[in-house]
Amino acid sequence: MHWLCLLFAFGALMVAITTSQVWVLALSLLAAFGLFGAWALFWYQERMGGSQRDESAMIDPVELRRLRELAEARRREAAAGQAGARSRDGAMPPSA
Repeated sequence: MHWLCLLFAFGALMVAITTSQVWVLALSLLAAFGLFGAWALFWYQERMGGSQRDESAMIDPVELRRLRELAEARRREAAAGQAGARSRDGAMPPSA
């Protein structure tokens, strides 16, 4: 679809170049610029997939909560592992 806009834009430019009447020149230049803008818009939408998100790639709230809990458990485990390594080295653990 977007290639038709580009083809018509070039056709309008050819009409603008070959005409001898001012009103046809102005009209065809406006049409060419409008069609070129439409081509750029349609091309961008095709390349980027429009403005809609892919809902299958979205994470539902339950899965997000599970991932957060998993990350927090890993952080606690890493902190406990570092504290255990300090106490084995003979360093004093921090007092509460």
